[in-house]
Amino acid sequence: MSNKKGLFIAVLILSAIVLLYILFRIIGIPSFLTSDSKNYQTSIVDRGQVFIPIEATGVVEPENEVILLSPNNSIIEKIYKEPGSRVKQGEVIIELDNKPTRDEIDQITDQLEVKSNSLERSRLEGQMARIDLDYNVEVKKLRITSIKAQLADEEQLLSVGGISSAKLDETKQNLVLAEKDLDMVLKKNAIRLKQMKTEENGLNLQIEIQKKQLADKIEMLGKLKIKAPSNGIILSVSGKEGEKVGGDKMLITMSDLTTFKIKGLIDEQFAEYVKTGNPVFALAENERMIGSIGNVTPTVSENKIQFNVHLEHSNNPKLIPNQSIQLQVLKSIKTEVLRITANNNFKADAEQTVFVLDSGNRVPRTVHFGMKGADYQEVISGLSEGEKVIISDSPFRMKTKKTETNN
Repeated sequence: MSNKKGLFIAVLILSAIVLLYILFRIIGIPSFLTSDSKNYQTSIVDRGQVFIPIEATGVVEPENEVILLSPNNSIIEKIYKEPGSRVKQGEVIIELDNKPTRDEIDQITDQLEVKSNSLERSRLEGQMARIDLDYNVEVKKLRITSIKAQLADEEQLLSVGGISSAKLDETKQNLVLAEKDLDMVLKKNAIRLKQMKTEENGLNLQIEIQKKQLADKIEMLGKLKIKAPSNGIILSVSGKEGEKVGGDKMLITMSDLTTFKIKGLIDEQFAEYVKTGNPVFALAENERMIGSIGNVTPTVSENKIQFNVHLEHSNNPKLIPNQSIQLQVLKSIKTEVLRITANNNFKADAEQTVFVLDSGNRVPRTVHFGMKGADYQEVISGLSEGEKVIISDSPFRMKTKKTETNN
């Protein structure tokens, strides 16, 4: 009797265990039954990028170089800033000898004073000439008026026989000559006035030309102090103090320190991924900056390939000249895909059973994973955005079905 009772109890216990197992497989294991449930590391399923990087190194360099030329033939009088020096906008870097330019300014100033005096004298002479010309015209007009009055008198005398007709004809001839004389004087006066105006315009033109020359020389005088056009760092200085330099000779190269690029180096074996336009991440102070590959040096040096990286935000304040920086050349990238934090337990392009935390319970889920990147792993199916997946090393059963291996 006691054996039957014991067998019955054993059957009940076994049935309960089987029932609990089936229940836990369906709804998951309650968290209060798991001693280390609070220690699980989890990842929230979200959408974003998944990428496979290739590690590279880089050095921050100025993106833009400014070249300063000699403004004129001169001699280097003083060098204030050497290569490597930082400069602020407006600071003098090189001063050239200004004595020849000052001498030219003095000479043009003297010439301008002479020309101005000549112009004033020409204007005064013109005023005097106009007075003389006007006077001449008035005299001619008065003579004509007088001859006309005389002719009227003589015509009256001729009618009474007081004078001969020959005398009247002579007076008429004198009138014609006087009128022609007036006409000639008026024409000469007009020509003379135009000549005086032309002479005055010529002097004005000479003065304007010399004023422009003077302004150019004064501007040149300011350029002989070669100043930094912006804040930056001096990269090179050509020439020495006392050395003669020609106009337009390169004297200074400097960086404006407003934008930067990165000179990258990567192993030759990854050459197929180093193409102009390919995406790159630059890592500085825990910040990932997006960029793309620019020029690629065609030659290989010490099994390394050199390339430039141009950043989307090349004025990031974390970029410092000559700073060493870590680069990630992207071998493959997917955007706006479902993803979770990458974990060693999750295989690329595989189906696995993982556990999702749902109201404190661990619920098993078959998930199809895709590309596995450095930080995240693609989720093709089996999970939804916002779900919390256990990714710690806590014990759970994981079934793996191999599919195509990701390269």
